[in-house]
Amino acid sequence: MMPGTPTLDQLRVLVAVAETGNFSAAARRLNRAQSVVSYTIANLEQQLGLELFARGKRTPELTEAGRAMLGDARRIGRTMDDLRARAAGLTAGLEAEVGLAVEVMFPIDRLVTALQAFAAQFPTVALRLRVEAMGAVLQLVLEGNCVLGIAGPIGLYSDRVERQLILNVELIPVVAPCHPLASLSPPLPAAAFQEHTQLVLTDRSNLTEGRDFGVVSLRTWRLGDMSAKHELLIAGLGWGNMPEHMVREDLRSGRLVRLRPMEAPAQRFPLMLIHRAEAPPRTAAQWLAGKLAEGALPEPISLIATPRRA
Repeated sequence: MMPGTPTLDQLRVLVAVAETGNFSAAARRLNRAQSVVSYTIANLEQQLGLELFARGKRTPELTEAGRAMLGDARRIGRTMDDLRARAAGLTAGLEAEVGLAVEVMFPIDRLVTALQAFAAQFPTVALRLRVEAMGAVLQLVLEGNCVLGIAGPIGLYSDRVERQLILNVELIPVVAPCHPLASLSPPLPAAAFQEHTQLVLTDRSNLTEGRDFGVVSLRTWRLGDMSAKHELLIAGLGWGNMPEHMVREDLRSGRLVRLRPMEAPAQRFPLMLIHRAEAPPRTAAQWLAGKLAEGALPEPISLIATPRRA
């Protein structure tokens, strides 16, 4: 004989009896008569064909089957609570989910702070996060896969997105102490850089095809992953430009050395908070945009061609 299907109310009564330790305390928590609580548990046991409480003692104790069912009852109760909360949020105008694409150069501590705050503020809104190189971020936003993006220069696509400059990332050339460039006395001429392999971060989209940013070497290795570039730099397999905040500890510990070019201004990589012009962010996404933009730069945005970068 197949067990019957318990109701959500029966499962809540089971949890209340287990957590309070007796039927009378559960009745007080649920604001019901004790006889109703006892009847509900008896009905549940009959439906399942299981004895959930051993009643021979002064207070009811969960049987082995009861302990197993209690875990399921709690899980189902939490799921239903989440469902109700999500429905209430949707009724109030909240999105079911928010898609966010973030440029890999964006400081991770700043991203973590914003995401933690978002999870606390909107526990029922699912967040889809993508961390990509610049062109891929822009593409995810333009195609509508993500409502928000933190992207580098957007160039020719500036008329299709609304944007706000939130950060300028300083890019600095670095190399491992064992690399030949590290033994040269600064400042280094451009020819010195050209003779050695440059590790270049490239993106996975075709929006920046044929464009380079900060590439000066005649030999390059193209990488689609920042962590891979970082590891290859530490291994001494080439030199490359890195966000200063990402290599700060490496420079302090001596795992990497900063190179000093003879004639090269500091490279600034602008990061902008973007969304499609025809799709402004709704309640939760707008709140997240504000959190990501905290401390945004006041400078105007210069429209430059979307580059592939070092």
